[in-house]
Amino acid sequence: MLILYRIYQILIMAPVLLTATILTATITIILSMLGMGRWAGYFFPHWWARLFCVMSMVKVTVKGRENIDPHTSYVFIANHQGAYDIFSIYGYLNHNFRWMMKKSLEKIPFVGYSCKVSGHIMVDNSSPSATKATMEKAEKQLRGGMSLVVFPEGARTWDGKMRRFKRGAFVLAMEFGLPVVPITIDGSFEVMPRFKKIPNWGHITLTIHKPIEAVNGKHDLLQLLDGSYATIHDSLPERHK
Repeated sequence: MLILYRIYQILIMAPVLLTATILTATITIILSMLGMGRWAGYFFPHWWARLFCVMSMVKVTVKGRENIDPHTSYVFIANHQGAYDIFSIYGYLNHNFRWMMKKSLEKIPFVGYSCKVSGHIMVDNSSPSATKATMEKAEKQLRGGMSLVVFPEGARTWDGKMRRFKRGAFVLAMEFGLPVVPITIDGSFEVMPRFKKIPNWGHITLTIHKPIEAVNGKHDLLQLLDGSYATIHDSLPERHK
């Protein structure tokens, strides 16, 4: 069965997804340059990500979608098990957002530039001034009513277990008094962990937890960070804790 799956990936899945990626990035770039990046930067990648999951034979189940309001801005915080975290959130969260992502991802042909022009936040920590510019761009997006999705571990896990969270996204949530929504991703490590180049079929579950609301318009940084970590961690199966 695995051999047939690999043949399918090479002969059918890879060519279709490569074509879809180029088309999605090109359309997003053109529409963003025409001033429609706020819509195009989510709509087309949303369906592109769904196509990735469907063609990879990856089922995505979402729990807790009733916990979020499509008209509210949030800072979404998720654990980072593998590459398919991106496709599952993009395709199945059903909420317009922008990513906070590594600046190095700008180098990906087509995709990197389309992310940049459509308003995703490229995190540059190369110098204090670059970090300040990154935060200012994120603040501008949040002022416009956009949500952000962040992997506060900073990188995919090597062993399936959660790493420590970095503070940047939580500082932004504090500054704007925005609700923080923890998201637990489970199953992505089995589909395509960091040390693999080819995905397997599988099942990913997204659990959208209740928002952590600011009290009187303010968050406590340590409580917010530790609370988000504990909420995500406690929803994972034992093998990933």
